[in-house]
Amino acid sequence: MPTVSPSHIKTNLLSGLTVALALVPEAIAFALVAHVSPLTGLYAAVLVSFITSAFGGRPGMISGAAGALAVVMVALVVQHGVQYLFAAIVLMGVLQILFALARLGKFIRMVPHPVMLGFVNGLAIVIFVAQFEHFKLSAADGGGWMSGPQLWTMLGLVALTMAIIYLTPKITRAVPATLVGILAVALLAHFLHIETKTVGELGSIAGGLPGFHIPDVPFDLETLRIVFPYSLVLAGVGLIETLLTLTLIDEITDTRGQPNRESLAQGAANIVTALFGGMGGCAMIGQSMINIGNGARSRLSGIAASLFLLSFILFGSSIIEQIPLAALIGVMFVVCEKTFEWGTFRLFGKVPRADALVIVLVAGVTLAFNLATAVVAGVIVSALVFAWQHARQIRVSTGVDAQGWKVYELEGTLFFASSAGFQALFAPKDDPQDVVVEFRRARVADHSAIQAIDTLAERYRNAGKRLHLRHLSPDCRSLLERARDMIEVSLPEDPRYRVADDKLD
Repeated sequence: MPTVSPSHIKTNLLSGLTVALALVPEAIAFALVAHVSPLTGLYAAVLVSFITSAFGGRPGMISGAAGALAVVMVALVVQHGVQYLFAAIVLMGVLQILFALARLGKFIRMVPHPVMLGFVNGLAIVIFVAQFEHFKLSAADGGGWMSGPQLWTMLGLVALTMAIIYLTPKITRAVPATLVGILAVALLAHFLHIETKTVGELGSIAGGLPGFHIPDVPFDLETLRIVFPYSLVLAGVGLIETLLTLTLIDEITDTRGQPNRESLAQGAANIVTALFGGMGGCAMIGQSMINIGNGARSRLSGIAASLFLLSFILFGSSIIEQIPLAALIGVMFVVCEKTFEWGTFRLFGKVPRADALVIVLVAGVTLAFNLATAVVAGVIVSALVFAWQHARQIRVSTGVDAQGWKVYELEGTLFFASSAGFQALFAPKDDPQDVVVEFRRARVADHSAIQAIDTLAERYRNAGKRLHLRHLSPDCRSLLERARDMIEVSLPEDPRYRVADDKLD
């Protein structure tokens, strides 16, 4: 727990202000992607950030309206309207709460490290690419890309912001470098009357307090049929991005968050947000990296960010709308550079090719589709690679015991992926009358392995040979059917483990 001191409070408050400034263009942009009003995105950023920061399981992590969710929402809004989106977000929150109550958050720890690297790199690239949308002209100006002095002015201010952010820590760490960069460029543009694209050109952020309202949709099975598929995908994408970001911050800060508590807070935040006109949200890796990079580690930073953002909406819209977009783009470019795991390139050639493939796959699928698809694909590929590698590790050595019987000494794990290879290790037609399979150094893992042993016993019985199975676990012996009479029991030496099988409780 960080020490509560004036310095600690100052760090978290200033970081919260910086994060609030960075949330504005992101919330507006994602709201426009989802085809809802800018205030719908801003209200989501305020409410989700406040609730998850106050009650969530990862102090220092920032949540709000996220692009990964916006791309899922757009189809629902276009086809059925924003009220159905609010209903879907309420159900999304309920599903996330059920996930937390089932205590499933711990399974995020099972995500392999190559998948984490792919997730981080993929999101860094996504954030980087998303900034280029701001280099396009508005429809009123004819659309298309900026060019000429307008483009060079924008690029110059972006470069200046980045330079200030990198140089400020060498002069002072009393104020977050990102905040210095934003304020310096904003003041420079104001006093020199530099013509450049501002936050206000994305959309007005002026508004009042969000009002409570129940989604204006029929409460029937037809509405459930419409919103449930979207709610399920939104809940999954939101939880995956949130819990992976939580894991990343755990690694950076060398602390341990609470996945189930965070999932519960995310669910509650989304329900409240939808009931107050927000588009829902989840953890935001870019803003979270800004916060952590500023040294903020407590709940105060996220709460401050949400309150600053609310004050912008209520009182400071005219000021915030004058901030050059270039300053905020520069901040996000720095975030991308610091988030991307550049050490990944040094891993190629040093780690197994399968791990390198998973890193590239997850990053690529994140770019092409969405985060949830990328992570699921990465976990599946990692699991298949693991199964294949372990399937190849089952081996056997042969010998003869004191009775003159041929002994197969099995070593490795017998499971679904290695059962076919297990069968190929034996040649009943060529073996003598009595054969022993020794399981002392092997482990029987699942029902496919049990079936493989039974099938082997049947092969020897059909060949008129006697098969002897030694040192099987009691659990394994109880599951065998055709081979039960071929087991030699030696209880003091038999291994003790349970077999994963659908017949077991």
